[in-house]
Amino acid sequence: MVNKLTEESLLRLPEVLALIPVSKSTWWAGCKSGRFPRPVKIGSRTTAWKGSDIIALREKIFKGEAPQ
Repeated sequence: MVNKLTEESLLRLPEVLALIPVSKSTWWAGCKSGRFPRPVKIGSRTTAWKGSDIIALREKIFKGEAPQ
């Protein structure tokens, strides 16, 4: 999985869900609503998330600032 999370990392869904423990359906609904970061298309059938966005989300969660 994720050995070293950096700002420049691109994370696939299993890696994101290992860091943000929610279900796939909750994650996708949150991305659609703006609660979670928007994905980046890196191929015709491949989606990833920026490490910088996931780091920022984790910091908000750890500070008790739940994503809206």
